[in-house]
Amino acid sequence: MTAPIFYGDEIPLESHLIEIRIRKLDQMFDSRDPSPFLAQDLDDDAQQYVVASAGEFSARLPLALVIHLREPVDSPEHARDAGEAIREHFKRQSGFVSLRLNDLLHDGWISLAIGLGFLAAALTASAALAKGADTRPWIGIFREGLVICGWVAMWRPIQTFLYDWWPLLGDRRLFDRLARMPVRIVSPGPDPANS
Repeated sequence: MTAPIFYGDEIPLESHLIEIRIRKLDQMFDSRDPSPFLAQDLDDDAQQYVVASAGEFSARLPLALVIHLREPVDSPEHARDAGEAIREHFKRQSGFVSLRLNDLLHDGWISLAIGLGFLAAALTASAALAKGADTRPWIGIFREGLVICGWVAMWRPIQTFLYDWWPLLGDRRLFDRLARMPVRIVSPGPDPANS
């Protein structure tokens, strides 16, 4: 049994540990991504595992990732760069979520303007029909329908500003935490029989 070799960052004692056990370090990264190593995306399964594990821990304490390998690393430089590549991946993910959040809020403001305009028109039309509602019951029904349609038009901006934005903000905060986490690679040492 050979002593393990450690690469990457020191892990602070108070960190929540996310541990992954894989055969080779390359399994952490998307093999279809032609980008240079530091710009490569994580494998989908690896990202989902890290994100799901991080979501289980309190946001008050820092996170740390420990990757246990069953085979020695191909090169020490590759192992040392892995932590930076993983952090860069989560920085990019945070940026993507920020773009989605900005797009959502932009669309929300447009929806709000359209909804308010339609609501104002519906209420104005309903008020104009108020005089005829006493003599013709169908006008009263039409008036109420206009009011309901006006408020239904407000559904989309209300949903956007009350409910849709904060899950994206939570995702961005989580990706920001992951983009700061130390990464430690634990590799088996070289086999003394091959020396």
